[in-house]
Amino acid sequence: MRRLTFLLAALLLASTTQAAVVRVEVDDVIHPISAEFIGRGIDEGAKTHAELVIIELRTPGGLADSMRTIVQKILKSSVPVAVYVSPSGSRAASAGFFILEAADIAAMAPGTNTGAAHPVILGEKMDDVMKMKLENDAAALMRSVVQKRQRNVAVAESAVRESKSFSDQEALAQKLIDVIAPDIPSLLRALEGRNITRFDGTHVVLHTAGKPVVTYEMSLKEKILGAILNPNMVFFLLVIGGLALFAEFNHPGAVVPGVVGLICILLAAFALEILPTRFAALALLIAAFALFALEAKFVSHGVLGIGGVICMILGGLLLIDGPIPEMRVRLATTLAVSIPIGFITVFLMSLVLRARKTPVTTGQEGMVGEIGVARTALEPEGKVFVHGELWNAVAKTTVMEGARVRVKSVDGLHVMVEPAD
Repeated sequence: MRRLTFLLAALLLASTTQAAVVRVEVDDVIHPISAEFIGRGIDEGAKTHAELVIIELRTPGGLADSMRTIVQKILKSSVPVAVYVSPSGSRAASAGFFILEAADIAAMAPGTNTGAAHPVILGEKMDDVMKMKLENDAAALMRSVVQKRQRNVAVAESAVRESKSFSDQEALAQKLIDVIAPDIPSLLRALEGRNITRFDGTHVVLHTAGKPVVTYEMSLKEKILGAILNPNMVFFLLVIGGLALFAEFNHPGAVVPGVVGLICILLAAFALEILPTRFAALALLIAAFALFALEAKFVSHGVLGIGGVICMILGGLLLIDGPIPEMRVRLATTLAVSIPIGFITVFLMSLVLRARKTPVTTGQEGMVGEIGVARTALEPEGKVFVHGELWNAVAKTTVMEGARVRVKSVDGLHVMVEPAD
């Protein structure tokens, strides 16, 4: 009886731990963090012996190196991988098209589009030779993937060479994708019993209908790093970090601005190391702060301050040279950050310079100019009562007892005085 109970429990456990479908959602540009996340999701599918890994993709494109990393991970996966462009209204453009075509199953939701995969070089205008090299390299990668997936090679290559884009119906009709499904449950039903050929030539029959879908989440580290790699966030961190360090240098010992500024600058430096960066744009940002400081020091009637704002705007726009607009700093961001920061920096610098020009009113220096009374005759030395205290005094001319004197300077425990009248 015990053996029967144990057997039933084992069967029940096996039924509840059936192979699931792992869902990896990517709604971002393609960069090293998204590549790492997709790679870990595929590894999770292999570790849990999943029936299928679905990469639900929404992307305008991204970095070629990260795209190739993802494609390699899909091609080497021991678990079948489906790339699903969803929901309606989404796209998998540029690098996303390569990822879609690399999948064992390429799927799209109604009302989505893909394509526009022409390569773009960063930071400079391409000459004819370089343009041809990049096109041929990208086209070769597309052909090598699409041929093995038994899809339309000529049409796929046209997305690279001619930047063609395709709706879901056009992609299905021209054999760029395998299925159109409105949602994941419909996709799983459509794939039930489908015999697919893996990239290594092996055949697998999918059994996906009714399988539980487990969503694989980003780690906290990936969420933070993904947010930092946003070009608009990088620009914001640089400006805030520069402003905080500027405040620390003008108020040594404040500590908090220095710590905040250092953290912001280091985070920005991390992102700049990964993103396609024009480091010459950093010179424009440094020049902006220099002009703000000069505006506070000299009377330029706003010319230097406006120049600083212009330098900061140009520096922000040129800072990240991404292959797609989503990987560059937006004009709205540069305006929203640069103009207020310019006014704040000029205002703070004005306060600092004004404070430095204010006469000292404390300590011995604060006694200069004070009026006192001679308690003894000064011939030339004697005693004076000034600032609530009795001081040894020296005068260049004779001063009678009871006369009013003015302090000219302080030398240790002696004051130099002159007749006040």
